[in-house]
Amino acid sequence: MNLQGRNLLKETDLSAVEFLDLVELGRRLRLQKRVGLRNNRLAGRNIALIFEKTSTRTRSAFEVAAHDEGAHVTYLGPDDSQLGRKESVKDTARVLGRMFDGIEYRGAAQETVETLGAWAGVPVWNGLTDDWHPTQMLADILTMRDHASKPLAEVSYCYLGDGRNNVANSLLVTGALLGMDVRICAPWSLQPSERVQEIAGKLAAESGAQLLVTADVLPAVAGADFLYTDVWLSMGESATAWGERIHLLMPYQVNRDVIAATGNPAVKFMHCLPALHNRDTETGRRLFSQRRLSALEVTEEVFESPASIVFDQADNRLHTIKAVMVATLGDVP
Repeated sequence: MNLQGRNLLKETDLSAVEFLDLVELGRRLRLQKRVGLRNNRLAGRNIALIFEKTSTRTRSAFEVAAHDEGAHVTYLGPDDSQLGRKESVKDTARVLGRMFDGIEYRGAAQETVETLGAWAGVPVWNGLTDDWHPTQMLADILTMRDHASKPLAEVSYCYLGDGRNNVANSLLVTGALLGMDVRICAPWSLQPSERVQEIAGKLAAESGAQLLVTADVLPAVAGADFLYTDVWLSMGESATAWGERIHLLMPYQVNRDVIAATGNPAVKFMHCLPALHNRDTETGRRLFSQRRLSALEVTEEVFESPASIVFDQADNRLHTIKAVMVATLGDVP
C-alpha cells in the first residue's frame, strides 16, 4: 500500500485493495495501542482539524490518533477561521497547506473538502460532509470483520432509515466497492439519489456486489448479518421537520420485531452515533414531551442488547483514522 500524499475525500478515492489495506492497518495499530506500543510515526507533523459541524467521535479520534503517533493538532472550529466567509476555500487551502502537513475537514459541502484537496498541496481527509463519510466506513468495515465469522464478500448488511444521508450513501458505495451484500431500506421519498445508485451500480458490476434499495422492511432485513441505522433528523435541520420525518420513518425503526425478522440469531446492530434511543438527553426529553416517544431510530431494548456493537464502532474510529494519517503522512508498519 502506497498512499503517501493522497487525499481521502470519498470512498471511491480508494480501490477495494487500498480500502481493505487501510482497514488491516487500523487493526494492527489497534493491537499495538492495546499492548502499549508507541511508534511516533507522525513525529514533527502538524495537522489542522477544521470543524464546521460539531463532533464527539471524529474530533476525539483525530486528536488522540495524532497524539498517539507524535503529531501536533490545531483545532479550527466554526468561528476560528475565515473559511468561505472572508476568504475563499481555495485561498484558505493554500495558506493552510504551507503551514500544516495534513488537513481534516468536517462540514456540509462536499465541494469544500474537494477544493481543499485540490489546492492544499498536503493530504486532506473528509471527516464528514453531507454527501460522504469515508472515515466512518473504514471503522464500520473493521467492526464487521471483527464480528463476522465469514469473508466480507459473504457478509450482508441492511441500513434502515433516511436513505439520502451521507451514511446511507457511503454504506451503499462501500459495500459495492468491496463486493458485499448491501440493502438500503427507506421510504421511497428518502432513498439514495440516482447519482449515488449509479455510482454503486457501476462498482457492483465490477466487484460482484449484491445491491438492494427498497421500501419493504421484511425482504430487506431477511438473513442480514448486520442491521444499521442513523439519526432521522440530520445535523443542521430544524426540529420543525420532525413531524413529517417521524411519520415517514417510524416503520423503519430498529426494534425487537425487526431484529427477529432477520431470522439470524447472531445478527448485530450498528449505529454511527449519537442515537436517540431513550430520554436521557435534552433532545430525547423534548421528543417525549412533545410526541410521547421514548426512542426514534432504535429502541433502548435493541441499543443496550448483546446484539449492539455500536461502541466497538466508536472505538474503531480511532484506529482507522490513525491508519489514514499514518498511511498518507507517516511510515506504514
